[in-house]
Amino acid sequence: EKSEEEDEWLGFFVLKKLKSKYGELYRQDNVILSGTHTHSGPGGYFQYTLFWITSKGLIRPSLNAIVNGIVKSIDIAHQNMKRGRLFINRGTVENSQINRSPFSYLENPASERSRYSSNTDKEMVMLKMVDENGQELGLISWFAVHPVSMNNTNHLVNSDNVGYASYLFEQEKNKGMLPGEGSFVAAFASSNLGDVSPNTKGPFCVNTGESCNNPHSICPAGGAKMCMAMGPGNDMFDSTRIIGQNIYLKARELYEKAYQEVTGPLSSAHQWVNMSDVSVELNATHTVKTCKPALGYSFAAGTIDGVGAFNFTQGSLEGNPFWDEIRDQLLGEPSNETKACHKPKPILFSTGEMTRPHPWHPDIVDVQIAAIGSLAIIAVPGEFTTMSGRRLREAVKREFDSHGTPRMDVVIAGLCNVYTHYITTYEEYQVQRYEAASTIYGPHTLSAYIQLYRGLARAIATNTVQDLPRGPEPPFFNIGNMTLLPSLTADRVPVNKTFGDVLQQVRQQYRAREVAEVTFVGANPRNSAENATEHNFLTVERYTNTSDSWHVVWNDASWDTRFYWTKGSFGRSNVTIEWHIPRDTEPGVYRIRYFGHYKKNLSNNPAAVIAFEGTSSAFEITAL
Repeated sequence: EKSEEEDEWLGFFVLKKLKSKYGELYRQDNVILSGTHTHSGPGGYFQYTLFWITSKGLIRPSLNAIVNGIVKSIDIAHQNMKRGRLFINRGTVENSQINRSPFSYLENPASERSRYSSNTDKEMVMLKMVDENGQELGLISWFAVHPVSMNNTNHLVNSDNVGYASYLFEQEKNKGMLPGEGSFVAAFASSNLGDVSPNTKGPFCVNTGESCNNPHSICPAGGAKMCMAMGPGNDMFDSTRIIGQNIYLKARELYEKAYQEVTGPLSSAHQWVNMSDVSVELNATHTVKTCKPALGYSFAAGTIDGVGAFNFTQGSLEGNPFWDEIRDQLLGEPSNETKACHKPKPILFSTGEMTRPHPWHPDIVDVQIAAIGSLAIIAVPGEFTTMSGRRLREAVKREFDSHGTPRMDVVIAGLCNVYTHYITTYEEYQVQRYEAASTIYGPHTLSAYIQLYRGLARAIATNTVQDLPRGPEPPFFNIGNMTLLPSLTADRVPVNKTFGDVLQQVRQQYRAREVAEVTFVGANPRNSAENATEHNFLTVERYTNTSDSWHVVWNDASWDTRFYWTKGSFGRSNVTIEWHIPRDTEPGVYRIRYFGHYKKNLSNNPAAVIAFEGTSSAFEITAL
């Protein structure tokens, strides 16, 4: 899971920039970085070593782009700040999620399960924002679903189902604007989605079509790697659209009927805690501890939303001598203390004991609650399962109740500040499916978090936040440019061609619901990403007769456009742009444009990066 990690490191850079601009206005305790979450984004911006494996190290341009984007969005919000009102609403989202580890969920006590009608949380909580005159400003919606409608065969950067919900809401409110433009902001945030999948058809064996909804998610032929869950659509794009639209439609309904106003003071509490060494009082006689981070065997199995390699299976309670020996030789054997602490998890990677070239996992973790009047936002540093989230919400609500702050609305905001994988219940941990194997601080992780968040809630309720210890600051590694990603080489073109030339032209005419496609002589898109801020790779433009000019109607962030880069040999490459023409497209004359940068080696000088563009022929769209 590579593109969901928020990180103290990002937070460090963001807060440093904010401090230089705003002094003490934006601080560790009142800024929450919450990943709205996708599995289809750039990686390589997390300072802990484990997360570099998929990205071949630190990708500084990714880090810079994310930090600068976060700071810019805060700048824009700050400049547009105005007095306003908040309204809250909640409702049920149907047909959009299943529990992807139902056999783990069944390990929870029957008495506890009987209090709930479903093995997922179907409730969406929505916070609506308007100014004093009632002008609409935006919303934040929390709903528990994994953004994995796009599966692991996808290579396109995109924001998955919750991103599509955001896109639809903003397109509706910012009429006539391109994605990301316009004043209305619709944020669809993560909640306790640890065991929640959007692939509502459930797991099937891709080779035989039979169900593989069993405790180990394995198929009779082909084993675990054949067991995949399917979404409701014809393909992953269609499934993303359907789930995203379901989420959007419920959010719109709740938004239009949000009459319950949120009033009261603002407060926030933040602590750093060493999660590898927390003592938890379970009761008057029993104290337990968390562990140094470690990942179990089932981590390598992946999930029904994205299976792993080498036929590791979920629910592994024993190691494998072959893999253990390879691990011991390459990475070092887990200590007996760590093995005992994590039982019954068979340890695949003892990441808390792996420090080269830098620590593989965080020890120091953020815990944070922000209270906006009667709404408490629990900012959690990972992915809580359904029942873990229910227990945490209940404990925090009870803490507020018992200290004179009743009737608090408590919502979990997932993937905040630092990424620490998953948090299962103690009972779910015992059967060691993927989520449990990825509960890195051991079987008592949830109990530790409940104890810590109760402490934050108590401090807010009793107005004693200033007395909370800050906790140990996280380390900051001076990483430099540690990457195995090859540096960019010079781009080249075929004989008698130049960058941006059309290799495969569009047709002269299309109808709505067809696909317009054009291929250009291209260059490595990393040139643009690393040398231009807020670069747009493509536009679809419509010709206006009255002004004899072209104007942009879609860009690379639009749902209906796709940008494919194909690497060739000897520095050559092609770019193919597709426009999946929507049903309601206005008939008229259109064209597609491509914007890139190529790298050119200069004798005795650093290489130059030069902007170029390409334009398709004009083509006509006729009515259906």
